[in-house]
Amino acid sequence: MSVLLETTLGDMVVDLEVDLCPETSKNFLKLCKAKYYNGVIFHNIQKGHSVQTGDPSHTGRGGSSAFGLCYGDQARFFPDEIHPTLNHAHRGTVSMASLGKNRNASQFFITTADGLGAGLDGKRTVFGRVAEGLDTLGRIDEVLAEKDGRPLQIVRIHHTIILDDPFPDPSGLPVPKDSPLPKPLPKGDIRLEADELEGDEEDKPKEVIEEELEEKKAEARAEVLTILGDLPSKDARPERNVVFVCKLNPLTTSEALEVIFGRFGTIKSCEVIRDWKTGDSLQYAFIEFSSEKEASAAYFKMDNVLVDDRRIHVDFSQSVAKLMKKHRLEE
Repeated sequence: MSVLLETTLGDMVVDLEVDLCPETSKNFLKLCKAKYYNGVIFHNIQKGHSVQTGDPSHTGRGGSSAFGLCYGDQARFFPDEIHPTLNHAHRGTVSMASLGKNRNASQFFITTADGLGAGLDGKRTVFGRVAEGLDTLGRIDEVLAEKDGRPLQIVRIHHTIILDDPFPDPSGLPVPKDSPLPKPLPKGDIRLEADELEGDEEDKPKEVIEEELEEKKAEARAEVLTILGDLPSKDARPERNVVFVCKLNPLTTSEALEVIFGRFGTIKSCEVIRDWKTGDSLQYAFIEFSSEKEASAAYFKMDNVLVDDRRIHVDFSQSVAKLMKKHRLEE
């Protein structure tokens, strides 16, 4: 009795232990028939050990058995079917990823190495073997992942095709005509789908992929700030003709800074930021020049210079406050 799993990185055929594990095999087959696994990701990849999937919430904390789909939450879990003759000695072993003793639902894992019985035998229900597609299993195992097993690229089960099913359907089993749309990833998760990678993307070092993911996270945060009205647009960037000056003497005034920095070009605005209640200097300022070239000259010449007995620090502004103010005035 077998099931074909069509994944992002290739196909695998799983042979089931229907005689020794009838309930587990039945659960797996009926979940496949209900298209429950379609679109589900491999959410945990432990390189050289196992790959885990089967949770439509994509978090590793969800999932229901086929019996739960038919009879409700009280039937979400079903008992273990552990046999000494079924073990984790060989690569390609398919086992239930239970939430505890007799708490099996929909999640399962596939071992990607031999000799893993010491930590798994007697604790997890072995219900199948990968009969074909060990090369696909190897490709999934090679996907870059964080230390906790969270993959940096999304690999999915796209479809499950039942090749042979000896069990009658339980009453109430939902069998959709068409494959359901996969549930979206958790909010803020912007990982790339593995089949969206272009060119030799798969050969990129982990550091490069992580950097690209950070850029995408920053873009996602910018979109959220734009929606909240804290940014005029997600592409807003600090103006390069504005410098930020900090570590000022509390007695230094805006007028004094304008005189000191005025030798580098035309200053459009110069403001020492003050406490709105007390009026005391917060010891930093923003100076806007008429051009980026003038701001660059001030940055290179004035950083770490002594002003009113204080060595100031000069940098390019990272604030978009002026852009935001202009945007609100235009509205």
